Amino acid sequence: MIVVTGATGTIGSEVVRQLAARGAKVRAVSRNPEGARVPDGVEVVRGDYLDPESLAAAFAGAEAAFLVGQVSIEDADTDTALITAARDAGVTRLVKLSAIGTGDTLLGPFAAWHMPGERAISQSGAVWTILRPSSFASNTLSWAAPLGAGRPVPNLTGSGAQGVVDPRDIAEVAVAALLSDDHAGRIYTLTGPQALSVPEQAAILGEVLGRRLEVADIPSDQVGAALVAAGRSEEFAARAAAGNAFVRKGGNTTVTKDIEQILGRAPRTYADWARDHATQFRV
Repeated sequence: MIVVTGATGTIGSEVVRQLAARGAKVRAVSRNPEGARVPDGVEVVRGDYLDPESLAAAFAGAEAAFLVGQVSIEDADTDTALITAARDAGVTRLVKLSAIGTGDTLLGPFAAWHMPGERAISQSGAVWTILRPSSFASNTLSWAAPLGAGRPVPNLTGSGAQGVVDPRDIAEVAVAALLSDDHAGRIYTLTGPQALSVPEQAAILGEVLGRRLEVADIPSDQVGAALVAAGRSEEFAARAAAGNAFVRKGGNTTVTKDIEQILGRAPRTYADWARDHATQFRV
């Protein structure tokens, strides 16, 4: 039995799909199991990060688990609760979704976001693997609404480039770590094949969609206010603005070969992702 937390999210849902396609026995954990859409044969259970009893039940009888804990800065300690629940249930293999730059003091507050979870998993006594992906290609789905309304793509990071990675590749690495001990004790930094800025991504997406996309740069001193206007808390906005400033200054241009070495093929490009998701920008 392999438990997948965050099973309806961007990475978790893809991990569930890929495991099910391989014939693995999968239990998907969601705070809203009634609304979860999973492949046939996948068990869906309720699990709330703030409800220890639900987590204990979710991990019962499992051998491995994919852990997606910190869904927001406001819930910054949910990783530790997840790992404790999995350990207490006897789960012997854990794969944690972390983030690129964890532990990098130059990154500011975001650098410490996943540190409690990374420490907890390395001290859990289980076979563990930590995944630190760069910016998700799917983050640009947030552009669909403004583009659909005839507005430009909002650019919070200026000309700063990131190693944009396809969520399907992250999930495939997670599946490899869940099914084998070959990745025990490893920390992987997962990126796409090249670092891209928002304007460069917009140009690629525009080529796929067959039209030129306008880009509107949001000055760094206005990023926090833009995030608050989008519905995020002031605390989240302040920390996220610091992270965006780090990217704007060229701090997240890292590109690694980890995906290629693990999967035996080159990582997907942003153009690959854009072609496969073009319909979501045309609705």
